Amino acid sequence: MNAALFVCLVIFVLIFIIRIPIALGMIAAAGAYFIVKGADLGIVVNQVVNTYYTNWVIIAVPLFIFTANVMNSGKVTDMIYAFAHSICGRMRGALGHVNVLGSLIFAGMTGSAVADAAGLGKIEIESMSSAGYEKAFACSLTASSAVLGPTFPPSIPLVIYAMLSDTSVGALFLGGMIPAVFLAAALMFYVAYISKKRNYPRGEKIVWKTFIVSTLRSIPALLTPVILLTGIYTGIVTPTEAGALAGFYAILISIFAYRALGLKEFWQIIVTTLREIGATSLMVGAATVISYIVAREQIAMNLGNWVISISNNKYFFLFMVNVVILILGMFIDTNTIQLVFVPIMIPVARALGVDLIHFGVLVTFNMMIGLCTPPFGMLLFITSGISGAPLKDIIKEIIPQVIVMVIVLIFLTYIPQSVTAIPRLVGLIK
Repeated sequence: MNAALFVCLVIFVLIFIIRIPIALGMIAAAGAYFIVKGADLGIVVNQVVNTYYTNWVIIAVPLFIFTANVMNSGKVTDMIYAFAHSICGRMRGALGHVNVLGSLIFAGMTGSAVADAAGLGKIEIESMSSAGYEKAFACSLTASSAVLGPTFPPSIPLVIYAMLSDTSVGALFLGGMIPAVFLAAALMFYVAYISKKRNYPRGEKIVWKTFIVSTLRSIPALLTPVILLTGIYTGIVTPTEAGALAGFYAILISIFAYRALGLKEFWQIIVTTLREIGATSLMVGAATVISYIVAREQIAMNLGNWVISISNNKYFFLFMVNVVILILGMFIDTNTIQLVFVPIMIPVARALGVDLIHFGVLVTFNMMIGLCTPPFGMLLFITSGISGAPLKDIIKEIIPQVIVMVIVLIFLTYIPQSVTAIPRLVGLIK
């Protein structure tokens, strides 16, 4: 290890210790590297601009962020929750099942775990708490079901992974379908078990008139993923254009179908979206510079040689990746993991013959588990802030659910067909 890289790593570690915003910390670490190295910073600027900020795929990210904010500002989340509620009927722990099912439906519109937890989560937690469920359980289940957001298409993390790995966004979106449905089923089995154990209340009997009314009212919202995915897979629009289409459609239904979006609300959406895009862009730019350093120092190649010297079995490599990301997810923001650590792993995965669509869905799912794991799981803080429930109680409730998610992760790891089956069926991968 040379002096420049050593200084970079020391500063990179210090930013976590003293809690500097991660993007600024990465820029500081990279700046120190280039100063010690005596390199031309103009090369770095050119690399960032040409590689990322002129990238057609990355433009989809702010478009889906905008769509999520529009969905959360109107009555779209209310319609989704009412529709899910009308399906579950007299099941014991029905509102827990509604929580999971609602998140799965909402996942097909926004692709964001945070949007799910902050928007739909507020309705879910309040409904469950008022019906007699422990508030900590409602919060933990809301956090767990929010993981479905970036797993089921569309998905903001999968768009970013497509940019990093030069893989098909469409194939990644289709690859996330089975894992998302499997996770939803696993969480609903857990809800059924815990509801019977704690004697949680049953839901209301399905009244067909109510079901039909709620279905008809929710049709404009439910059409969002249909329009989006149909447009992508018929070739009518690219994934980036689909993001713009989804945003435009979200505006239309919020104004005309649900009459819930005025000029004041729309302005607030613009402000919120710009703030989130700014933070995301800064993070992407900072991570790009770090990735440039990684490439320049041949860290990925050295890591690959080291891994292969231990074992050239791709499943052993995937096991190691899962363990590392699960540990990192407990302490580090998922954006940092995806933009700094995942690019190091991609060349190794390619060299070992790992399907990059399978790898992308796998690491994305793994990173989303990190949003639920203590001590720094973002979804835990969001649900605690919404409900006022003590964080320690939420952590106690979510540990069994994290175990459920890890079991699903193991299934996805060693049965790659669970990810690649649908993309292969439609001819997006061989």
